[in-house]
Amino acid sequence: MLRAITLRHLIAHAPRSIYSCRHLGTLVIAEHEGGSLSGTSLSSIEAASKLLCKENNSLSLLLAGTGPSLQEAATNAASCHPCISQVLVADSDKFKHTLAEPWAKLIHLVQQKHEYSHIVTASSSFGKNILPRAAALLDVSPITDVIEISEPRTFVRPIYAGNALCTIRYTGSNPCMLTIRSTSFPASASLDSKTNAAPIHQVDLSSFGEEGSCRYVKQSKQESERPDLGSARVVITGGRALKSAENFKIVEKLAEKLGAAVGATRAAVDAGYVPNELQVGQTGKIVAPQLYMAFGVSGAIQHIAGMRDSKVIVAVNKDADAPIFQVADFGLVGDLFEIIPELIEKLPEKK
Repeated sequence: MLRAITLRHLIAHAPRSIYSCRHLGTLVIAEHEGGSLSGTSLSSIEAASKLLCKENNSLSLLLAGTGPSLQEAATNAASCHPCISQVLVADSDKFKHTLAEPWAKLIHLVQQKHEYSHIVTASSSFGKNILPRAAALLDVSPITDVIEISEPRTFVRPIYAGNALCTIRYTGSNPCMLTIRSTSFPASASLDSKTNAAPIHQVDLSSFGEEGSCRYVKQSKQESERPDLGSARVVITGGRALKSAENFKIVEKLAEKLGAAVGATRAAVDAGYVPNELQVGQTGKIVAPQLYMAFGVSGAIQHIAGMRDSKVIVAVNKDADAPIFQVADFGLVGDLFEIIPELIEKLPEKK
């Protein structure tokens, strides 16, 4: 004999795992240094805030490391944006250095507990190193270098070195994992602080497991008084036309006069004129300063992909047909070895 079954009766007798409500929140993987969040992490929070809706209305921040610097960063992060619901802190010597393997395991651990619908981080060296490993552990496909969030599952990203834009709809299972281009999501200056700080919770690492096969050896960093390339308001870039590392010093001298950061094309880096950490472009750093000055830069599409969002672009090149002039706001056809010394001479000293 058949009996009519109501929806309420079906739910009441269904296994709990079938109808249990998922967290449906967003997790931001953040970088910190010196007790503060990095600029790229603030951009990640800004991007994640655009994912929030009626069904997905919580935003968690994940920080990892050890010592007082981590706790200070967590305190600052808790009040840096009104959309942040909580700050998760993983305090362990295993995260003293940003190795991808323990970080990926941490993200996997946090996701298993909270079941977030989205996981977001910046397309920095940090994010590019960690997120693909975490996505592999979670068996999902990440979407990289997002420049626009149309809907919670629809995104825009550049392809062909930025010459075309691709709209992607994510149809996979949770979590939807993204890396975002930080220059496309500038942190809002009006949302730097709020009255009520979000709660801070420690991540339970009791089941984290043993360390993996990766070991920290050393970190080398070039010390400089110049602004950081990724966040500088003015960037002075030199290309292969400078011909040598010795000649590249005139670009550095101009940068000192303007209080600017120094950048370089891939050709200049490959030729050994400057270290690769100064490379601007598709395989280097993506920058969007107020002023971008390019000297001896031909304008290959891979380079333009890394600086086309700059507010004002000035190009100096001997070749009047150089592609860089097609994206420049101001262009000057001439010899950079004559123009740069003249600029240095006539520009006032930085105050």
